[in-house]
Amino acid sequence: MSPDEAGAEEREPDYRFTLANERTFLAWIRTSLGLLAGGVAVDQLAVAFHNPGARVALALSCIGLSIALAGGAFSHWRKVQKAMRRDAPLPDFGLIRVLAAGTFAVAALAGAAVVFS
Repeated sequence: MSPDEAGAEEREPDYRFTLANERTFLAWIRTSLGLLAGGVAVDQLAVAFHNPGARVALALSCIGLSIALAGGAFSHWRKVQKAMRRDAPLPDFGLIRVLAAGTFAVAALAGAAVVFS
């Protein structure tokens, strides 16, 4: 923790902002659960792929992205809470780029698996 953060005075933020932060966290968790369910569904239901490696790769990419989102969502929620309590600027959320790139990769992998099956 930097010296600026150690001495920062904290106050209770407006409850509406706290609840909005919580709703955002829960939206990220829902997205993570959707990716997890998609990964399990691909593994269990996508038997039409002639290449079982494609099915496994697609399932694991969905599950890996799910894990990254769940962990990142909690970390970001905590950082935003601290920033609001200290009346500081809100932190950047780099996981948005991870989600966008990961979703692109999963979609490209799924497309390739369908085309080459």
